[in-house]
Amino acid sequence: MANKSLASRKQNVIAIFVVVGFIYLVRLFYLQIIDDSYELSANNNVLRHIIQYPARGLIYDRNGKLLVYNEAVYDLMVLPHQVRDIDTLEFCRLLEITPEGFRQRLIKARNYSLYKPSLFEKQLSKETYGYLEEKMYRFRGFFVQSRTLRKYPSPIGAHLFGYVGEVNQTIIDKNPYYKSGDYIGISGIEKTYEEVLRGKKGKKIKMVDVHNREVGSFQDGIYDTVAEMGKDLYLTIDADLQEYGERLMQGKMGSIVAIEPATGEILTFLSSPAYDPNLLVGRVRGKNFGSLVKDPVKPLLNRALMGQYPPGSTFKMVNDLIGLKEGVLTTSTLYSCQGPGSSPIRCTHNHQSPLNVYTAIQQSCNPFHWLVYRSILNNPRHKGTRENYVIWRDYVMQMGFGHKLGADTDSELPGNLPPAETYDAIYGKGRWSAMTIRSLSIGQGEILVTPLQLANYGALLANRGHYIVPHVVKQIGDIPTGENRFKKVTGEISPASYEIIVEGMRQVATLGTARWFQIKDITMCGKTGTAENPHGKDHSLFMAFAPADNPVIAIAVVVENAGFGSTWALPIASLMIEKYINGEVSRKQIEEDMMNKRLF
Repeated sequence: MANKSLASRKQNVIAIFVVVGFIYLVRLFYLQIIDDSYELSANNNVLRHIIQYPARGLIYDRNGKLLVYNEAVYDLMVLPHQVRDIDTLEFCRLLEITPEGFRQRLIKARNYSLYKPSLFEKQLSKETYGYLEEKMYRFRGFFVQSRTLRKYPSPIGAHLFGYVGEVNQTIIDKNPYYKSGDYIGISGIEKTYEEVLRGKKGKKIKMVDVHNREVGSFQDGIYDTVAEMGKDLYLTIDADLQEYGERLMQGKMGSIVAIEPATGEILTFLSSPAYDPNLLVGRVRGKNFGSLVKDPVKPLLNRALMGQYPPGSTFKMVNDLIGLKEGVLTTSTLYSCQGPGSSPIRCTHNHQSPLNVYTAIQQSCNPFHWLVYRSILNNPRHKGTRENYVIWRDYVMQMGFGHKLGADTDSELPGNLPPAETYDAIYGKGRWSAMTIRSLSIGQGEILVTPLQLANYGALLANRGHYIVPHVVKQIGDIPTGENRFKKVTGEISPASYEIIVEGMRQVATLGTARWFQIKDITMCGKTGTAENPHGKDHSLFMAFAPADNPVIAIAVVVENAGFGSTWALPIASLMIEKYINGEVSRKQIEEDMMNKRLF
């Protein structure tokens, strides 16, 4: 029995060894014959992994005109552990760098990784790459990979497009898609639509001989992946109108924003002074960016989104609309004006008195609108000034002021519309009244708006009480953005009340401050504004839409430190409207004056 038990154990042990040996043999056969991943790992020292950077999506205007495309450049990469026995002086001469610059770049690459490729010199031109390519076999450890940079056929839309730059460590830490040396949209559309525009990276694995020459694809390219180009964007912008606006604003600080009221599509989006977007592309970007930052007129500032101004008289119709809604103003309401002698808010000129709401808008009467505002804040239907102010502020916010509109643009600011708590903190709760904050009645005081908000206000009036959230992208690739992507916002004030205000704005263009800039066969509804500026000369503002019936364009123009709204902003806006609707401008003298006169 004992011998049988011993023999059985012996057989079991032998069986175990046979099974284990068989498993090892099978695994060895699989690794050597079937699975070549270990071969790939073992051959890393003679293989080169090259990232295939996708071209960013192209950008077109609403009519299919190409606005942004790509141009090939070349990045010089380095594998530090392979760099040895090269002619450093010849290498530096080809790249036009110093030996010290060579040493610093190599140290930086080694600190990143000895075995992973890293960027040595970025964005080589075609010419430099051509010289270098012939001699690359002499510089072991270095190789070139291609990528693309943005190119702009017309020097317009810089603030709209934004620019592309190299990722920093913060971005890399937050998003694993990006690696050192990658590019990303830094501002504008390039930033907002980065994930759409960037595409998808690919990879190629090349075999390299001892002379640093590529001798073919590893395993016939079965491990390679193809880069996918980013999706193209079709903007709502009219490139011809954009270019025309930029010419009108040369030598002036300010902004023009134009919107198609029925859709919320932004037709023109410009900030002035502007710059050629090609300045922030390629190896010259750093130097040019530094110069733009130091420029005292701040050409990098996107005034269309980040400029915040008192709306001045363009805001008066807001109070009229709220007065009509709250029942403290009707078309029969009359208020007197004593001209420049009026108190506590004086009028800017003498005109007929008393006035109704139509004439008050036409004549831009300050006392009339102050009295309307006072009646809103003293409305006996509610509990005192503070509650009436809260209600007033809510109406104003429904019209798109005091908050971000949610446009698909980068760095939009909300403007300023103080809550009641702000005045409680300044004056004490229960210790302020309509008189205390009377400047709000004429668009002064603490209220601030952006040009985008002012143009959207024009679209709200054009639509008689609603607006579509303004946006600059019409189509992504082959897919339209869709009617539901940007919501329709409708307030509590009736279209009938808006019709009253529109009639007053029509009279501004036919009988009031805008009558000198009427457009033949086009009825424009608008309102000038002169916004007080504590830091210098007043700002010139104008907001309008046209035609009066079935409007196709709403526009806001702000010209900083230019004085009266009728002097600068109004003629520029009227030219833009005529250009968009008619395709050409007949009032050549006005056009010449606006294009040739500079304010800085």
